[in-house]
Amino acid sequence: MATTDDSAAPRGTFTGKVVLITGAGSGIGEATARAFAAEGAIVAVSDMSAEAAERVASEICSGGAGTALPFALDVRDGAAVAAMIDALVSRHGRLDIAVNNAGIGGSGVPLADIPEENFDRVMSTNVKGVWQCMRHEIPVMLRTGGGAIVNLASAMGLVGRANSADYVATKHAVMGLTRSAALEYSALGVRINAVCPGVIDTPLIQVRAEKPGFLEALSALHPIGRFGKVDDVAAAILWLASPQSSFVTGIGLPVDGGWTAG
Repeated sequence: MATTDDSAAPRGTFTGKVVLITGAGSGIGEATARAFAAEGAIVAVSDMSAEAAERVASEICSGGAGTALPFALDVRDGAAVAAMIDALVSRHGRLDIAVNNAGIGGSGVPLADIPEENFDRVMSTNVKGVWQCMRHEIPVMLRTGGGAIVNLASAMGLVGRANSADYVATKHAVMGLTRSAALEYSALGVRINAVCPGVIDTPLIQVRAEKPGFLEALSALHPIGRFGKVDDVAAAILWLASPQSSFVTGIGLPVDGGWTAG
């Protein structure tokens, strides 16, 4: 298991904090893991791909760049989520911050054409996966003095979009989970928020780049004139998890280049 001595970790805003990030093997999750580690956190890098989790954790640890532990995880599996959190708490005694980032894209077709198995798969990963993680993260945080949770919603959790009904539905659901849980647990010391990215340049987008006009149409949604970068979202996540946002809970923070401003 990749790790370094805690004493080798850099000092920063999150020094000594234990942070769990799902879907951290690439894209936004990877950028967020690296950002937390650079600020001194002990980062649990979890991903469906054990190889991807190991790679990110090893790169974080190399040369004393931070402290990270890899975990292979299917967020749909509640027993696996519980076991991972138990292992993390056994090793480090607490869980301070969780970033529930794991998710998949939708079918990209009109609602009536979505295959049932595709609908079930995106719902199970994007909604049930977030619920599975939160229901195991929150009790641990309550036992150890509180914490912060940041869920990955989407600009499409704030608006609709044609040919995206399955994905849009999941991200609206993530916002519902976020707001309801914030009302339930914020007074007990667990702040719960979401980020709502616009189109971010990640592998999830590039797999459809061969479709004529696809990337151009997506880019046009953003008044700022470009796709977002993974570091744009990571910075927002770190702010929501930090003491600087101590009076912020239950929100969906757009990081969307102005998409939802109109």
